Amino acid sequence: MNDVKTDRLSFKEMCDKFDVTPRTLRYYEYIELLEPEKEGRTRWYTSREVARMTLIMRGRRFGFSLEDCRQFLLIYDEQGSEAQNQTWVRNATEQLSVLDKQIAELQEARDELKDLRDQVARTIE
Repeated sequence: MNDVKTDRLSFKEMCDKFDVTPRTLRYYEYIELLEPEKEGRTRWYTSREVARMTLIMRGRRFGFSLEDCRQFLLIYDEQGSEAQNQTWVRNATEQLSVLDKQIAELQEARDELKDLRDQVARTIE
């Protein structure tokens, strides 16, 4: 027999699983990225919410805004996985360009910092 409660995570378990603060999790609920089941004051997160949170966390790690994540989740809800995958490829391609630019800028800043450090270090030897 399948116990429905074993397929759900509590608020604390959800925070632990994704290494987020309670404030973050409540905020994601407040902006309607997540919709846990509620029994009284207790929140339960189903596999759907775990999957959504996985996508949100991955999206944030890749540099997408919460609004980008919202739109991506809405596409799945309204149009299905094929439309979501097409959007994902397009958005990922755009984000890769953004990240490549940031990497180049960081490398340039690192090189300048290293050169300056080396110049100053030579003056104190």
